[in-house]
Amino acid sequence: MNFSLEKSMEILERTPNVIKELLDGLSGDWTMQNEGGDTWTPYDVLGHLIHGELADWIGRTDIILSDGPDKNFKPFDRFAQFEESKGKTLKDLIGEFMILRIMNLQKLKERNITENDLNKTGIHPVFGEVTLKQLLSTWAVHDLNHLSQIIRTMAYQYKDEVGPWREYLRIVK
Repeated sequence: MNFSLEKSMEILERTPNVIKELLDGLSGDWTMQNEGGDTWTPYDVLGHLIHGELADWIGRTDIILSDGPDKNFKPFDRFAQFEESKGKTLKDLIGEFMILRIMNLQKLKERNITENDLNKTGIHPVFGEVTLKQLLSTWAVHDLNHLSQIIRTMAYQYKDEVGPWREYLRIVK
């Protein structure tokens, strides 16, 4: 499928509600457990998504769309949620994410992005030159990636409990 801002918005608009329906009211056994080692809990993933709403997508969109000469993106701290989420409940994070996403999608709509705008570029600190189309595509896929991560992490909690069915459950292999 080729990029479409409208199709990307279909995903971006739904992600907060998917997360709310999936996680709100669950016990910490589901939301505060990871897959071992340095992996993230669903709570951590949600904190990461919030940090992205604050420090990534719209800011980088504005850099690309600006007429200014500096098109360099600031590095993104992929682990900022470990400090930023401290002291917050899962319910707090869900509410914060829902509000931030609504605000950011409104900002995105206000940009009135054209086909020409999608080919404008910014400079990523690791990848170099990237287009607005790539950034906005990544935003939608980033949501899907982390929804998958949340679900996989939750399934992992029963990896041993499923017994012999584990062979048929790719998500817990």
